[in-house]
Amino acid sequence: MADLAGNLARAEAALARFSGGVAHRIGGRDVRSDASFETVSPVDGAVLAQVARGGAAEIDAAVQAANAAFAEWKAMPGKERRALLHKVADAIVARADDIAVVEAMDTGQAIRFMSKAAVRGAENFRFFADKAPEACDGQTLHAPGQVNMTSRRPIGPVGVITPWNTPFMLSTWKIAPALAAGCTVVQKPAEFSPLTARLLVEIAEEAGLPPGVLNVVNGFGEDCGRALTEHPGIRAVAFVGESATGSHIMRQGADTLKRVHFELGGKNPVIVFDDADLERAVDAAVFMIYSLNGERCTSSSRLLVQDTVYDEVCAKVAERAARIRVGHPLDPETVIGPLIHPVHEKKVLSYFEKAVAEGATIATGGKKLGETGCYVAPTLFTHATNEMAVSREEIFGPVLTAIPFRDEADALRIANDTEYGLTAYLWTRDLERAFRMTSALEAGMMWVNSENVRHLPTPFGGVKASGIGRDGGDWSFDFYMETVNVCFATTEHRIPRLGG
Repeated sequence: MADLAGNLARAEAALARFSGGVAHRIGGRDVRSDASFETVSPVDGAVLAQVARGGAAEIDAAVQAANAAFAEWKAMPGKERRALLHKVADAIVARADDIAVVEAMDTGQAIRFMSKAAVRGAENFRFFADKAPEACDGQTLHAPGQVNMTSRRPIGPVGVITPWNTPFMLSTWKIAPALAAGCTVVQKPAEFSPLTARLLVEIAEEAGLPPGVLNVVNGFGEDCGRALTEHPGIRAVAFVGESATGSHIMRQGADTLKRVHFELGGKNPVIVFDDADLERAVDAAVFMIYSLNGERCTSSSRLLVQDTVYDEVCAKVAERAARIRVGHPLDPETVIGPLIHPVHEKKVLSYFEKAVAEGATIATGGKKLGETGCYVAPTLFTHATNEMAVSREEIFGPVLTAIPFRDEADALRIANDTEYGLTAYLWTRDLERAFRMTSALEAGMMWVNSENVRHLPTPFGGVKASGIGRDGGDWSFDFYMETVNVCFATTEHRIPRLGG
């Protein structure tokens, strides 16, 4: 990894290609709009690029392009799609450095994490590429006098609305399985971080992806996003973002009976019992809230600690948080960079006053850093209860709330007392307790004595207000494909005769 000066030079060169603005990519062609918006760097507020702002007309053109490309893409044998998607993965790896520095400057995420974003994106493409030949496979089900054969078929053009946090990797997490399944895609990137979506579609087309298979339209949710979710030519919408926005998308897609897949918010507990390996538990809790600026749906934003070790654990976390390096995202030593945008920074800062007013203690952090950029100190609230705003609302920043509990029942009550249910993390050496707790926790994904370590074949998704559906492995194909059953009669069975 280069030093700050080297990364700044690379970023300047990589960003120069956006000096003429960012167009939509529709049917393999650049398309401009009458209106545009600025994407700014949270490092210093500098304008990185002018981005075409699309609406209903651009979405309609993109849907038409996706529909025109669908028949040929759907008919391509799975082995051929596998080979092509591997070429896309190779091309992503070749451009990994450019993707990393552009994403760091557009989102504020530290280069130490973004340097791996492109590699993870390539891994997503490779994983689903290898599954493409089997995507249509089904089952043979025998019954007396008949044989049933199931298969899967790509659902058609789909909409993918991607978030502003780690946008490149999360885009590939949605787009790769859609393409492997035989669907065509219209993507609307988040308006706060649109640049790497442009890189992805360029990379894919240069690797041989046919025009119109992946289309990108930039814009805002209220017009561009709404046009996508309401368009009758879009069969399904995959969305990553806030729970409230997911509700809007469900309403907007209701008239056309769209299938939806939502990866939404979380207020995830990390539960530490007094028999746990406390050093490892602290390592995991600190990593899961302060990496990626805390702007991650799976962050462990509620630290539930047994009262017998509460002070000890909180002291360790506070000491570690106070030493975390906050700085320029292209500095290899930086752990926390600036938050994505001044609007989001203002939201995060608003919780510091709320926490103190409700009786929590700021053990460390709790302030803005510097006059330039969206820098916020890593923060720990202690002496909190689960009724406080900082315990109930998704802050989506480097902010951790520590809550004491007495015993298993109390920990379970606090952990489940939330509208969300994405992830939970459990630290204990008691195997029986681990089984009891994981059987009763209301979360779609749980890790025991571990931070979030993803295994791509496993299902990813939440319960309650944290989402609908599952990503990963074969679960992704269940969303992007229709299951069809064909029944073959094997005997001349008696057919009821009416009117004879």
